[in-house]
Amino acid sequence: MGTNSTNQDKINKLKERQAEKKIVRKITLTISGIIVALALILGISMYFYVSSALKPVDENATKSIKVELPIGSSIDTIAQTLENRGIIKNAKVFKYYTKFKNESEFQAGTYKLTQAMTIDEIIQSLKTGKVYRQPVFTITIPEGLTIDEIADRVAKSTNYSKKEFMDLVTSKAFINDMKKKYPNTVTKAVDNKKIRYALEGYLYPSTYPFFEQNPKLEEIAEQMVAQTDEVVTSYSAQLKQKHMSVHKFLTFASLLEREATAKTDRETIASVFYNRLDKKMPLQTDPTVLYALGEHKSRVLYKDLEVNNPYNTYKNTGLPPGPISNAGKESLEATINPAETDYLYFVADKKGINHFSKTYDEHLNKVEKSIK
Repeated sequence: MGTNSTNQDKINKLKERQAEKKIVRKITLTISGIIVALALILGISMYFYVSSALKPVDENATKSIKVELPIGSSIDTIAQTLENRGIIKNAKVFKYYTKFKNESEFQAGTYKLTQAMTIDEIIQSLKTGKVYRQPVFTITIPEGLTIDEIADRVAKSTNYSKKEFMDLVTSKAFINDMKKKYPNTVTKAVDNKKIRYALEGYLYPSTYPFFEQNPKLEEIAEQMVAQTDEVVTSYSAQLKQKHMSVHKFLTFASLLEREATAKTDRETIASVFYNRLDKKMPLQTDPTVLYALGEHKSRVLYKDLEVNNPYNTYKNTGLPPGPISNAGKESLEATINPAETDYLYFVADKKGINHFSKTYDEHLNKVEKSIK
């Protein structure tokens, strides 16, 4: 009996060990399966994560974003700067991508990049020192145009009509949106009821690239306001020193843009305007009369000077309610840094050359000579 009992115990233990091994194998296979599945899921997730991070932030974006890369910037600094400025989605992915492709020797400088650029386009830009992307089309806005003339340019370059552009830039919704996005530039000063167009003078003259065939009209107009904001911001300290608001800055510069023909003229005409303002004299500049009349004329007549309009600087002292055109860099510079003169008058001869005078009698003599 004892021997049979011992043998049975051995058999039972053997069966238990075999059962345990089966359970261990099942557990091992299950855990291995889970690990493989997790690894597969992780791998797929990482693939889509990296793939997404390498795509443009916004394929439809048209707005240029300024990115400054100082000399000596490391790839870590460059990648983080690009992520902070919203040009790329992930700094680490950008860094490892450039290392994998053995890309280096990026150039320091100031870049204007868009969120629609691919990683390779960004890399090419940083290597060559220029934006490596060809726009689908561009819109060039010259200095001195009115908002109405800008609308004509937009209509010629896009599928939008002049009326659609004017309806947008004069709409309260768009104006308020610009005030919210660019509060230091588009201020409540544009709400003055005497102003013909609130955003007159706020659409900066430049060449604007577009990277899709049919960008939104809002994007086209906002680029111009955004560029004005960028340019004006660079003068913040000087404007504060001169106790001059952005609105007066753009208004003053717009007068120079319509009056002057050369850089030196702008600085000297600016001094004339400042001298007259200091003496409470009317500016008496013909372009404001033409703007008040709302028409283009080769010559301003005496009867035109009598037009009863807040923009007429023959009838009103001080600056007009707002800009009469979009001012370029040279006019903005002359507004900030005018020449130092005692001139109070100037007249252009038939060749367009301006002649300046300190006294009215001297001015009359030059007027007589310029007519001949």
